[in-house]
Amino acid sequence: QVHVMEFGGGLVQAGDSLRIHCTAFGSTFTINEMGWYRQPPEQRRQLVATITSGGITNYADSVKGRFTISGDNAKKTIYLQMNTLTPDDTAVYFCNAKGTYGSDDYPRPYDSWGQGMQVTVSS
Repeated sequence: QVHVMEFGGGLVQAGDSLRIHCTAFGSTFTINEMGWYRQPPEQRRQLVATITSGGITNYADSVKGRFTISGDNAKKTIYLQMNTLTPDDTAVYFCNAKGTYGSDDYPRPYDSWGQGMQVTVSS
């Protein structure tokens, strides 16, 4: 199976920047897309940004111009550079990876989530 793990969360002040990253682990797997989602207090999980293995990105309107997602295919890692953070960015941030695992003759799809990590922006 494929597992993902998030790194780099914490407490920052409004206006600060923070870079978080996520790495996928497993054996014999490919990645089609990885992304970041977040769940603010008492709200549903929502899209932040995604990136395909080909480098195509997608952002939520609320983070466009402030957040930048990037990836390193060799390291199976994605990064999220978050600038000009506001208290509204406070949430548990989750990493997601989608792709296939197993043999080339019998690839199976996976859709893996990390455990999530807290990012808190104080005013």
